[in-house]
Amino acid sequence: MTFQTRISGYADPALHAEGLYIGGKWQKGSGIAVTDPSTGNRLTEVADASVEDAIRAVAAAETAAAGWRDTPARQRSEILRRWFQLMTQHAEDLATLIALENGKALSDARGEVTYAAEFFRWYAEEATRIPGEYRHTPSGSHHILVDHEPIGIAVLITPWNFPAAMATRKIGPALAAGCTVILKPASETPLTAYAMARLGEEAGVPAGVVNVLTTSRPAEVTNAMLADPRVRKLSFTGSTGVGRTLLAEAAKSVVSCSMELGGNAPFVVFDDADLEAAIDGAMVAKMRNAGEACTAANRFYVQSGIHDAFVACLTARMAALKIGPGYEPSTQCGPMITQNAVRKIDRLVSDAVAGGARATTGGKPLSENGYFYPPTVLENVPVDAAIAREEIFGPVAPIYKFDSEEEVIRLANDTEYGLAAYIYSGDLKRAMKVGKRLEAGMLGINRGLMSDPAAPFGGVKQSGLGREGGVTGILEFMEAKYYAVDY
Repeated sequence: MTFQTRISGYADPALHAEGLYIGGKWQKGSGIAVTDPSTGNRLTEVADASVEDAIRAVAAAETAAAGWRDTPARQRSEILRRWFQLMTQHAEDLATLIALENGKALSDARGEVTYAAEFFRWYAEEATRIPGEYRHTPSGSHHILVDHEPIGIAVLITPWNFPAAMATRKIGPALAAGCTVILKPASETPLTAYAMARLGEEAGVPAGVVNVLTTSRPAEVTNAMLADPRVRKLSFTGSTGVGRTLLAEAAKSVVSCSMELGGNAPFVVFDDADLEAAIDGAMVAKMRNAGEACTAANRFYVQSGIHDAFVACLTARMAALKIGPGYEPSTQCGPMITQNAVRKIDRLVSDAVAGGARATTGGKPLSENGYFYPPTVLENVPVDAAIAREEIFGPVAPIYKFDSEEEVIRLANDTEYGLAAYIYSGDLKRAMKVGKRLEAGMLGINRGLMSDPAAPFGGVKQSGLGREGGVTGILEFMEAKYYAVDY
């Protein structure tokens, strides 16, 4: 019996191919093939939304908006809490589904489901703690009362690399704030989004509060929604290039935007770092989701005194990883999302090698079926190579040698991106001092994983606008209203 014939319940791709989810109803359709990146074989097909479908989704969100806005915060909280519990109850099914359509290793997929569900639990709690303000004016002339109200209908656009977590990170705060939403997941990984919509139904989310649509014409469909005056919020996670285009489109209707865009994270290792801890952190920062993450360590800057030992240890760890289909329990590095992703990684590695870099392990695409690229370590990488400028989004670790703090700060900041950065040092004072000078929205100090639902996630420069998660995440879906009060 094959793996595919053994899957059932929420892990069954066929269950989530019934159609668009609009106004609490499933509307049958087809047109978008969903592929298993481990084999290149078709898993199923999902509906392909038109502009008319998108406008119907906006209308459904509008119909549900007043009722959801007026739903007591405690009731919204309890629905999100039940959604968290259902995700936890069906965690293995959801992880299997993610591994099937995304390709990530099952261990990573399980971690994603846990992380994703936690956003519902966190915002179930935050729904009842929306802040307000009451104070006297300095002049004493009147009182200042500040309330926070739901911003309105929100369009949520999520990427393929974390199909569960990127959705819950947006849906959780939006619903907690009292907004209704239209979720447009990536067409490469739509099944997880539809599975979570089903769980939302079970949790008691009212019809029209959450709508989900997939489309092969994302620009056309998204632009139509942004042009609709009923839409007041866009939350997007994806590439910086697409983010720029969406910002321009949203500006036409002055739609509020939250943007979580590309990254080019430096991973700095000083001579006084604990080598074993730095290698452990490097494996997490680089190989989480096989490097297909915006927070992935993209450039490894290692001080000259520890450089050779770091290269040797990282090479051994990377070479030992087991490559295979994501849904096989023994797999540690699954396939890339598409063949084009493999071609991009190969182009960046080949360019670096042509410039003088040397692959200590990996360095060539694998010839097996599916979209595989092996874990790769490059040393002696030119600082002006394309791989130092572009987001790799794959299991490749380019290593650069540095001598001084000033040198590494200059190199680390030499990018248009500013999402995440990592520092390993035995001197916490130095790590914090260097960290203050790094242009990044998030810093991992002696730690290879920084994402947490309770923390603000986001970047500076061209890595985005606004923050997701934490106590600030809910405010992205709210407007402050000021009342000047005289008694």
